[in-house]
Amino acid sequence: MAGRIVRWGAVLGLGVVWWWAVLRLATAPDAGALEGAVVAGGWGLSLLPVHCVPGGRAAGSLGAVVWRAVWGAATRASPHPRSDAGSGPS
Repeated sequence: MAGRIVRWGAVLGLGVVWWWAVLRLATAPDAGALEGAVVAGGWGLSLLPVHCVPGGRAAGSLGAVVWRAVWGAATRASPHPRSDAGSGPS
């Protein structure tokens, strides 16, 4: 219970600081690098894929063994020469 309260308090506090920086950057003529850094940092954190699931646990995901087999088959050279491959000018 205490962990959840601390987590929500941190989220709320950081959200207030971010909005303060956004409003100060938009309205105050003397706003500068500190406010800009806070706004850019908060926006950058919003781009993190926090709702992703590790690849092995995602629905429909392929395991590492399957990926290695598929990648090996895709990158292996063809054993048969192409029909249009010549040895140069005849």
